[in-house]
Amino acid sequence: MMIPMMKVRRAEWVPIVNVLFVLGVVAVCMWMNTSIGSVNAAITTQRTGLVRKYYKIHETCPAAEQYVRHEVEIFYKNDSTITPKLLRLLYSDCFVTGCDASILLDGTESEKTASQNVGLGGFIVIDKIKEVLEARCPGVVSCADILNLATRDAVHLAGGPSYPLLLGRRDGFGSSAATVDLPSPSISWQTSLAYFKSKGLDVLDMTTLLGAHTMGRTHCHYILDRLYNYKGSGKADPSMDKTFLAEMKKKCPPKTGKGQHDPLVFLNPDSQYSFSDSYYSRVLNNLSVLEVDQQLKYGNDTEAITEDYNVSLLDFKLTFTLSMNRMGSIGVLTGKNGEIRRHCRYTNANNPNGK
Repeated sequence: MMIPMMKVRRAEWVPIVNVLFVLGVVAVCMWMNTSIGSVNAAITTQRTGLVRKYYKIHETCPAAEQYVRHEVEIFYKNDSTITPKLLRLLYSDCFVTGCDASILLDGTESEKTASQNVGLGGFIVIDKIKEVLEARCPGVVSCADILNLATRDAVHLAGGPSYPLLLGRRDGFGSSAATVDLPSPSISWQTSLAYFKSKGLDVLDMTTLLGAHTMGRTHCHYILDRLYNYKGSGKADPSMDKTFLAEMKKKCPPKTGKGQHDPLVFLNPDSQYSFSDSYYSRVLNNLSVLEVDQQLKYGNDTEAITEDYNVSLLDFKLTFTLSMNRMGSIGVLTGKNGEIRRHCRYTNANNPNGK
C-alpha cells in the first residue's frame, strides 16, 4: 500500500499522519484477515510482482517463513546486536542496486568492500538460514527474501512490529563497489530527502526509516566533525546539547594519527539494542549522535512527523511497517529475472561447490 505524499504546512501534518494511521490499520487488518487475492489487490499499487505468503501460495516451501523465524530466534537469544546489523545490511542492499541480495556476494571489489560498508555484519545469520532452507527446500527461497524476512523477525524480537512482508524476490548476478552511492551521515535533511526520493521514497519514509537508528552503534569517525570541526569552523556543532557534547567528546577523542583506535558509540544510548520511540525524543532535545538524525528537527514536515512519533509509538510502528515494505520493494527482480542462489555469497555460476 502506497500513501502519496503532498505538500503541507507543519500545522496540517499531524492530522494527515492520523489519516495515514487509519489507512494503515485498515491495510494491516486486510493483510491479517482477508483472502490472499484480496490482500494482493489491496497493494497492487506497488506493481512489483511481490505477494504475501509467496512460497505457500506456490507450494514450493510452505514453511519458509517459520524456518527463517526459528533461526533468527536462535541467533537473537545469543546476540541481540543482530537486529541493527540486519537493518543496516538490508538498507545497504536495497539502496544501491535494489533489493537483489547483491550486498551478500563475496568478491575483491564487491559492494561489501566499499568504504561506506565498512563494519557491516549479519552475514553469518543469512548464511545459516540459507543452509537450513537449502536442506529443506533446495533452490527455492531467494537470498533477497531471506534478508528481508530475517530483518523483519529480528526487528520484532527487539520490540518492533512483526509486519506482513511481500515476497517473491530473486537474486542478482553481480555486485560492484563502484555502484555504492550511500551518503555520509553528515548531511542536511534536504540532501537526505533528495537521496530517498531518488530511490522512490518520500519524506514520511525517510523520517520513519531513520528511526531504525533507535538501536545499534556507530564509529566515532562518523561524528568527529560534529564534535570538533563542524562545517570547517574548528568548533562543535552548535545544535548539540552541551552536556551531551561533553559526554561524546569523552567517548570520541579527536583523531590525531593513523591507526588510532576508532571507538563505537550507541546511536541511541536510551535504548541501545531495543526498538523504541526514544530516538525521536532525542532528536527534539538535540541529543542525536548523527547529524542526519538531528537534521530531522529542521524541516517543517520532518519535525512534525518526529513530534508525532515522539508521542505515539504506535504511529511509528505502523508507519515503519509500510515504509519497510516500500524500501523492500526497491528495484526487485521477479519472474524470470535474476536467479535463486544456492549460496548467498556466490552466484550459481561462481559457486565453488557447484550449482
